[in-house]
Amino acid sequence: MDARSRQLGTTTVEFAIVGLLVITLLFAIIEFGRILFTLNMLQEGARRAARVAAVCAVGNPAVANAAVFTDLPGFSTANVVVEYLDQNGTPTGNFSSIRYVRVRIVNYSLPIAIPFINPTFNAPEFSSTLPRESLGVPHFGAAPAC
Repeated sequence: MDARSRQLGTTTVEFAIVGLLVITLLFAIIEFGRILFTLNMLQEGARRAARVAAVCAVGNPAVANAAVFTDLPGFSTANVVVEYLDQNGTPTGNFSSIRYVRVRIVNYSLPIAIPFINPTFNAPEFSSTLPRESLGVPHFGAAPAC
């Protein structure tokens, strides 16, 4: 048996090892971009919902719907928490003491597809706080549509 015949499968084995690493790296790059996109959409959802909460009536479901403006897997209005805050930033239920609205997006997990890695990415909590505006009570005319 000569040296050439002993080396016939070497290239295939080397390609299998290097190919596995390259494919894993390619998936990781794609998933990292998808994670960054998702984090940006969650932050934008919190910002949009806080903007709606500042002008719509307290407890209006349109606030949570404004946060869920994009089709992220597993993301729903259950992930949206709306809080009405007083001057000190403490949650309050008294309408006359509301000075700020805060919308938080919580408990969102994104399924990822990177081989040999945890199959979910737990997103951090996103929050947006704005000063109250009308809260659905117009100074004149009809209440705004939310």
